[in-house]
Amino acid sequence: MAATENGAAPAFDTARRFVRVTGERPNGFVEFDFAIGEPELFVELILGREAFGEFCAANAVEFLPPPDGDVGGKTPDDFDWRLADATHTRFR
Repeated sequence: MAATENGAAPAFDTARRFVRVTGERPNGFVEFDFAIGEPELFVELILGREAFGEFCAANAVEFLPPPDGDVGGKTPDDFDWRLADATHTRFR
């Protein structure tokens, strides 16, 4: 969180809800990130298209742009992954 003019951190606004669509599956499911208060702290969710629309309406979400694959100018490391990435990883 960026500091305000007087140096204090801005208040955490739980009324703000954010959604970033991260993918759509051929079977009609929408993969998305959902955040409350701060878009940087989110959970990964998946819902059917109709349920996704209802979820967004019920939460009065602000839509965020889709991920661009950029890692904020940082070199990717072990912490730069998503839970959805695990579906493409084979664990031993």
